[in-house]
Amino acid sequence: MGINFDKALGIHPHTLNLRTERAKVLAGNLANVDTPGFKARDFDFQAAIASVEAQQQSRSGQVAAQTAPALQYRNPYNNTMDGNTVELGVEQAQYAQNAMDFETSLTFLNMKFQGLATAIQGQ
Repeated sequence: MGINFDKALGIHPHTLNLRTERAKVLAGNLANVDTPGFKARDFDFQAAIASVEAQQQSRSGQVAAQTAPALQYRNPYNNTMDGNTVELGVEQAQYAQNAMDFETSLTFLNMKFQGLATAIQGQ
């Protein structure tokens, strides 16, 4: 009897992938903080997770295909003369929050692996 890792690990591997993609988007925003006309982008993480969960439920037993989340433009709190919508403090806060959430997701995934290891050892 084999272990179905997709069922055993649940949504956690997909969560890590989405957190990684979001970190790339936010890092791109931070890298372009001084680029005239650059528009800050992000995606709705909760909607992306809901989409992955719906795919997992509709494909019971099959591996869910990861689709890229739809990027949206971020509305700035303050307008700038050069048209850049990246606000350093906002982007840094979003990046830091995403990093903490990544660590939390990684902890959950590690707990799942520890549970599987315990089950395999029969303890």
